[in-house]
Amino acid sequence: MEGVAHLLLQAYTLLAATLLITTANFSHPTAAYDPNPLQDLCVAVNHSIHGVYVNGKFCKDPRKVSPNDFFYTGLNVPRRTSNRLGVNVTLLTADSIPGLNTMGLSLGRVDLAANGGLNPPHHHPRASEIFYLIKGTLYVGFITANPTHRLFAKILTAGDVFVFPLGLIHFQWNIGSRQAVGFAILNSQNPGVVTTANTLFGAVPAVLSDVLAKAFQLDVATVEYLQQLPWQNP
Repeated sequence: MEGVAHLLLQAYTLLAATLLITTANFSHPTAAYDPNPLQDLCVAVNHSIHGVYVNGKFCKDPRKVSPNDFFYTGLNVPRRTSNRLGVNVTLLTADSIPGLNTMGLSLGRVDLAANGGLNPPHHHPRASEIFYLIKGTLYVGFITANPTHRLFAKILTAGDVFVFPLGLIHFQWNIGSRQAVGFAILNSQNPGVVTTANTLFGAVPAVLSDVLAKAFQLDVATVEYLQQLPWQNP
C-alpha cells in the first residue's frame, strides 16, 4: 500500500507541475509572438557590421533628459491645404517629440479644405487609429479585408470620434463648406502610411501598366496617364 501511495503522490506532483507550467504559459501570451515591426523591411544579415538599429533610435543619457524632450508647440496653427487633394497631415512621432520613443504612440493633425478636401484611401501597417474631429463635417470610413470588403462609414461633425482598425484602408472627406480639422492618435511611434493610389500608380520604378490595367479593369492608356501624374503624399 505504501508503494501505491508513493506512486500516486508522484503522479499527483507531476500533474500539478504540468498544470502550473501550462497556466504560466497561458498567463503570458505576449511571449508567444514577435513584437510589431517598426519599419517596412528588415533584411537579415550575418554580421553586425552590416546591421542597423531596428528601433531606429539611440537612447539619450537619462541625466541629460529635459522637459523639452517631451514637448511640442504649434499644433494649433492651421496648415495649408492648397494642394490637389486639399489635405495636410502633420504627424508627430519620436522624430518630433523624442520622449515618444518606445512608448508606442504618435499624434496627427489633419487639415482638410472646404468642399471636398480629401485624405485619400490609405492604411497604417503598424497602427490602429482613433480620430477626433474638432471642426467641420466629414464623411469617413474604413473597409474590411478579403473576402467581405465591407464598408463602415459615418458622417462626423465637431466632437465626434471614429476608430480605424489596424491595417485597414480608410479615408476622410470634407463634405462641408468650411475647413475641417481633426486629430488622430495612433498606437505606434512609427505607424507608417501606405496611400493606395499613390503607392500603385506612383511607384518607382513604375509597376507594369498591364498589371494595373488588369487589376483595375482599365485600358493601358488610362493607366499610363495615371502613372504620369505628380503623385504626392498628403
